[in-house]
Amino acid sequence: MTSHTAQNSVLTVLAGPTAVGKGTVSAYIREHFPQVWFSVSATTRPPRPGEIEGVHYLFRTEEEFDELIAAGEMLEYATVHGKYRYGTLRAPVLEALAQGLAPLVEIDLQGARQVRAAMPEARFVFLAPPSWDELVRRLIGRGTESAEEQARRLETAKVELACEPEFDHTVVNHDVRAAAEELVRLMGLSVA
Repeated sequence: MTSHTAQNSVLTVLAGPTAVGKGTVSAYIREHFPQVWFSVSATTRPPRPGEIEGVHYLFRTEEEFDELIAAGEMLEYATVHGKYRYGTLRAPVLEALAQGLAPLVEIDLQGARQVRAAMPEARFVFLAPPSWDELVRRLIGRGTESAEEQARRLETAKVELACEPEFDHTVVNHDVRAAAEELVRLMGLSVA
């Protein structure tokens, strides 16, 4: 087994409340741990500045998303914050597992529950904030959402934080590098 192969090649699911830093931790892993294979989620939301089709997300219309669901091509999908849909395509994940890669999907809690139902052998990791106050600071500090959207996301975050016991592991995001390295170790990969 090489350092590029995950132990037992199992899907790792990273989830947690809004603004906890899932995207930031994932970006750090992408940059520093090329042995991790990332699933690119499909979404119906419009791109944020700097986001690239096929790299950050697969941007799809509502109609295209419906077609993917109808065809059974989604491993999981959900409506997030009562607004946009996000989902993980099934085929690329299964292909990565078949190749012995170390796949990681960064999804919301609804999606994590669907993956648990479809693939109970997956590894489920909850990314937690150091505190509620820090989560609020991060969400407001992003400046990417309106005040109304921030309020909606904070209400959602309260519910999301209560889901932590459903996960196999919890990683507290005090520091992006430390959280990323802890997650990579949980995946059975070397951080050296």
